Amino acid sequence: MIPVSAVDQIRAVVGPQNLLTSDEDLRLYEYDGGVDKHKPEMVVFPRSTAHTAGIVKIANKFNLPFIARGAGTGLSGGAIAREGGIMISFARMNRILEIDLLNERAVVEPGVVNLDITLAVQAQKYFYAPDPSSQRACTIGGNVAENAGGPHTLAYGVTTNHVLGLEVVLPNGEIYETGGKEIDQPGYDLVGLLTGSEGTMGLVTRITIRLMRAPEMVKTMLAIYDSPEDAGNTVAEMTSRGILPVAVEMMDGVMLRMVEEATHAGYPLDAAAVLLIEFEGLTEAVEEQIEQVREVCLATKAREVRIAKTAEERDLLWKGRKNAFGAVGRVSPFYYVQDGVVPRGQIAPTLREILKISKLYDLTICNIFHAGDGNMHPIILFDARKPGELERAQKAGEDILKFCIKVGGSITGEHGVGMEKNELMSMLFTEDSLGMIRSIKQLFDPTCRLNPGKVLPLGKGCMEIRQQPLTSANML
Repeated sequence: MIPVSAVDQIRAVVGPQNLLTSDEDLRLYEYDGGVDKHKPEMVVFPRSTAHTAGIVKIANKFNLPFIARGAGTGLSGGAIAREGGIMISFARMNRILEIDLLNERAVVEPGVVNLDITLAVQAQKYFYAPDPSSQRACTIGGNVAENAGGPHTLAYGVTTNHVLGLEVVLPNGEIYETGGKEIDQPGYDLVGLLTGSEGTMGLVTRITIRLMRAPEMVKTMLAIYDSPEDAGNTVAEMTSRGILPVAVEMMDGVMLRMVEEATHAGYPLDAAAVLLIEFEGLTEAVEEQIEQVREVCLATKAREVRIAKTAEERDLLWKGRKNAFGAVGRVSPFYYVQDGVVPRGQIAPTLREILKISKLYDLTICNIFHAGDGNMHPIILFDARKPGELERAQKAGEDILKFCIKVGGSITGEHGVGMEKNELMSMLFTEDSLGMIRSIKQLFDPTCRLNPGKVLPLGKGCMEIRQQPLTSANML
């Protein structure tokens, strides 16, 4: 329970219009895009770094847990207030502070929507490369927290490859800056450490990002298959030949039919799988690569290969991919999205295993994922109104992730560990490695009030940190 005096002090910092405490308001912030829920005790909307630091200092004064939130599109429970306390929403810190095209940089606040950056510079033929499927809604602060990726990760990398500098409010309320517009600053790469730390080490209040020049030519290919395994083999064959498109996305038959019925993007309803492959660069290089990939697709049993003839056709194909989750929502009242990663050569065996798991738990599982980097996104359909079905869906998801680990992969590629997968961390890391992760968390947040209960297994994270005496050795 947050003391009345703490509420009054926070209200004095941000103003009464930037604070929510009623039950009906708080219930809107008890969930993200996943399946877990927990209600915060207060939601606060800072409008500046000074506001954020003031809130954190009050939270420390009253020993209250606190957590950052962006748009709430995350899928691993990272923005859920697992222990209640204060939720700090950055929705109103949403300004693009600077655009510097001469140096291909921009400075933004954490509440800026991902796509809005590209929209702000595309007339000058620039763009911001990381493009999560939720880019029309997700915010840059959340992208930094989760090290978000997207379809074009294959060529351009993930968020950490495009973040150059951060302003951060540390868990003790101090304001810290690291990195900047320069290409390579001396010292430890704290920007890299904080990017992907899932909001457990600091509250990001300003971000310096890299902008990129738009390519001369963009072409999109749709390869159509009668077997998902053949599509997986195409990806493996492209890898073995050293061919690297900028994006390779896969949808199985169940998924593409839902997408086509919702978006009318032109996907064949009778196919078992499709690959959406994109090429960018100089005109001559793109045309050569298209022919190479066409050859690979046909050699690995693609029944047809189509090239989008116009920008409108290309946009329609990507509309289908980007609106896939919405298409699933038209068919199933609930769905559970997973985020395992496997080596590209293991995509076909993993698809076979996912089919076995769907039959084992009597659940429909469709697949849509970043095939180019082996980032699997099986979507498990269920009905939470039926007793035990949510639990079966979660168990199926856990079995899929265990298989990903077994074949040399990981439990997350871009959605994060959060509170969804933290108990699986012990399968991926040794006790010594988990201890090192805990010690880094403790260095930044010695009292473990920032986003507690995330990333580390329960009993090996905040609970253990709180049992240790606070000394100069574990304070930042």
